[in-house]
Amino acid sequence: MAGTKQEIIEELKRLLAQGGEDLKEQVDRLKTRFYNGTETAEDEDTKEMEEAFKALLNEYKAKRAQILAAQTKEQEDNLARKQAILDEMKQLAEGETDGVMANLQRMRELQAEWKNIGPVPAPQIQAIRKQYQQYQEQFYDLVKINIELRDLDFKKNLELKTLLCEAAERLENNNNIVEASRALQQLHDEWAEIGPVARDLREQLWERFKTASTIINKKYQAYFDELHAKEHENLEKKQAIVDQLKAINEPIVNGEPLSIKKWDELAEQVQALQNEWRTIGFAPKKHNQAIYDAYRAECDRFFHAKSEHFRDLRDAFNSNLKHKRNLIEQVKEVTESLKSQLESGEVTRDYWDEATTKVQALQAEWKTVGAVTRKYSDEVWKQFSEVCDLFFNTKRDAQKNERLKAKGERVARAARMAANQGADGLRRMRDRLQQEIKIAENNILFFTAKSKTANKLVDSMQQKIDDLKKQLEAIQTKLDNEE
Repeated sequence: MAGTKQEIIEELKRLLAQGGEDLKEQVDRLKTRFYNGTETAEDEDTKEMEEAFKALLNEYKAKRAQILAAQTKEQEDNLARKQAILDEMKQLAEGETDGVMANLQRMRELQAEWKNIGPVPAPQIQAIRKQYQQYQEQFYDLVKINIELRDLDFKKNLELKTLLCEAAERLENNNNIVEASRALQQLHDEWAEIGPVARDLREQLWERFKTASTIINKKYQAYFDELHAKEHENLEKKQAIVDQLKAINEPIVNGEPLSIKKWDELAEQVQALQNEWRTIGFAPKKHNQAIYDAYRAECDRFFHAKSEHFRDLRDAFNSNLKHKRNLIEQVKEVTESLKSQLESGEVTRDYWDEATTKVQALQAEWKTVGAVTRKYSDEVWKQFSEVCDLFFNTKRDAQKNERLKAKGERVARAARMAANQGADGLRRMRDRLQQEIKIAENNILFFTAKSKTANKLVDSMQQKIDDLKKQLEAIQTKLDNEE
């Protein structure tokens, strides 16, 4: 698993605390995982974590520099020791043949001492190896040591170098070419430390070893050629992503207004490009950091602009919400004032007009107020609609009651007039009331909706019917008395 950036930082801390000389591969893997193997959430403090990780890398580099300095000093010392051995080997190789057996023993001591000395600086490796082999061969050629002893050494060296040839040939089956190349280098180091073989076998044995080495070296070169080609391909892919991010940021940089929906669409595109980026491997080393910096800059530019935009938008939403809630309270105040006036019986035509105009003005003002967040949008609209409906329903019911009251008064006056006109007038009044009751009872059947407003209309119509029936009953009583 890639792990979080914090987990990788803690892992690097533990690695540095443990110490050791060969940490480069482990540190490189952590570095790869940190920059390419983890996700970056929009609200994650990436900059702070990157600074902490870079500080640990600097600590590692300082420790590695100390180790390399110590290794360099040790290699210089080793070079001086091997150079001293070479000087003595040269004297033995160029000396007289007298005392050859004693010289042979000293040569073997020098060879053993040579093998126990550690590595030397890379630039001098080939040169001192060449000298070492040259002096060995000169010594064995010139001293004319005992043939049996010489053949014994040649035979032993032949066995060892044959094993190295076989080991080099087996490396062809190793699918890990980097590992195979390192193993081959180790075999070459061992080859250089082994003495010569019989002269007639030297070229043949070396050709066998060189042929096996060439196969591995070609594979190694092909591997890195392919790796470099892949890195250039990765660079092109990453540059394409940076170009797409720049295109996304262009309207933002130009100050073009973007809707919330458009911001969401662009954010999805950026996140998709970030996901694609994480699937792409390294670019060439000399371009890798630069292309990453360009990518990081475009991502930061987008998310910073998005954050700034939505911060301003939240402020506007909050201001609009406060404004709309204030309009709701003003409509409530007008409605409460209307109810108070109705209870006191002091409602005039001018008051009706003034209150209606004010509510209508508040409705018009509502339309000019901008949007609020989705969380409150439906809620405040419902509240505003309800208080406006309450005002107009209250007004309509009150006016209807006034009309019914006025009509009742007219009917009463007509009844009084009919009474003064005698039985004929009462019968005409009775017939008219019966007709009105029939119409009202027929109309009430149409009010079937189940709502507060519909229920109020039904109740009002039923009250009207009841009043008409009372008037009819009173007229009928008078007619009965006169007859």
